[in-house]
Amino acid sequence: MPHVLALDQGTTSSRAIVFDESGAVVAMAQREFEQIFPHPGWVEHDPLEIWESQLAVAREALAKADLPASELAALGIANQRETTVVWDRVTGSPVGNAIVWQDRRTADDCDRLKHEGLEPLFRERTGLVLDPYFSGTKLAWILDHTPGARHQTERLAFGTVDSWLIWNLTGGKDGGLHATDITNASRTLLCDLQTGDWSEELLAALRIPREVLPEVRSSSEVYGETVPGLLGARVPIAGVAGDQQAALFGQACLSPGMVKNTYGTGCFLLMNTGDRPIRSRHELLTTPAWRTAERTAYALEGSVFVAGAVVQWLRDGLGLIRSSSEIEALAASVPDSGGIVLVPAFTGLGAPHWDPYARGALVGITRGTTAAHLARAALEAIAYQVADVLSAMEADSGVPVAELRVDGGATANDLLMQLQADLAGVPVVRPRVQETTALGAAYLAGLATGVWQSTDEISARWQIERTFEPALDPARAAELRARWNRAVERAKAWEEAG
Repeated sequence: MPHVLALDQGTTSSRAIVFDESGAVVAMAQREFEQIFPHPGWVEHDPLEIWESQLAVAREALAKADLPASELAALGIANQRETTVVWDRVTGSPVGNAIVWQDRRTADDCDRLKHEGLEPLFRERTGLVLDPYFSGTKLAWILDHTPGARHQTERLAFGTVDSWLIWNLTGGKDGGLHATDITNASRTLLCDLQTGDWSEELLAALRIPREVLPEVRSSSEVYGETVPGLLGARVPIAGVAGDQQAALFGQACLSPGMVKNTYGTGCFLLMNTGDRPIRSRHELLTTPAWRTAERTAYALEGSVFVAGAVVQWLRDGLGLIRSSSEIEALAASVPDSGGIVLVPAFTGLGAPHWDPYARGALVGITRGTTAAHLARAALEAIAYQVADVLSAMEADSGVPVAELRVDGGATANDLLMQLQADLAGVPVVRPRVQETTALGAAYLAGLATGVWQSTDEISARWQIERTFEPALDPARAAELRARWNRAVERAKAWEEAG
């Protein structure tokens, strides 16, 4: 039976999972790595630690599976998107730490570009908003703040984490491949959505020399092979996608109108929009979902900045719970939130608001408010934010959402999943295989190497574990969402009041 190794390089850990031909998990390994916070609002990773941890868990997963690398049909990569690495092609060493997608150091640079009237250009070309979340201004910052960098760009290479892994897996300074896929390229503020390649106009706006950029390739093709000394044999690298696009593929959302949401520290919703990019009128992102030999699929994306992080805040900041798993029982001990609304805009609001200056708000407190009410309001806040993005997706696409496929750690919380179904008014569907990000990377790699013959075959393998049907009266749901919207406006008014 053929097997595929998926590397799932995330924001806080590197993981590797071996899948068999049925899409089942055979073995898994995971290793966390250091989060570096040199200044307020700055977040960095050590690229060498990313590489070393990813290689270590790949070897560990193969050992757990008792599977030699020579029996792998392919290797797929899913990665944290927008995180920016620059390295020296000659020495193989990074020029400094990676700047992580959460990093806000280039906010002033984005404001300057907006003041110069360039935001409409970036929106039109890339489908993105002009925000420090994306890689382009991070890359410009590294070139500007690394001594001598702009005078030796011919020996420098830029990449998101997928590129850094591909380069090292295929030989590094001894002939490594410098490439990325379309989903990762599209998150840089440098890639033209129509052509699927780097835009000279955008490169000029950010003063980025083209020579530092990787080749843009599809998400499902053989890029090259790993060098034998790393895993014990040459393995084709055949699938590459940013983590959220990989999860969309792993959830088998392969037809227009299908939507998935990943519940993590934040939430990331993607809707498959088919063969055409839909320009959002509601502050969503337009992005390639994947590119295969046959076609390019596109998606609408909405990012919620704080989801699981609000539960962490109740645990670490307020001490209301000792572990995140306790929140479900605490929230379920009351029938509702007692009239309070929590807006967890701890780092501003993402889609569909994109308000970096909004701050958290807790509205409606009375003497009768308890810890249980606050816990329930926190879960409701996650569900409200997701419902807002779903509504924006329906408005942009003109397609009613039939169901929401979900993955991520918080999907184990049955109360949250039921609240989500109630407030969004759509069935919430939890799959049997929760490792959808890694599975998507494996599927993309297996399609390119003949493990799976078609997307129809992949769709047939997706299985439901449980469906949560809406049980709340739609009129009551509308009342609750109207109350939520009033609270959001108060959170957004914080800067004006302050």
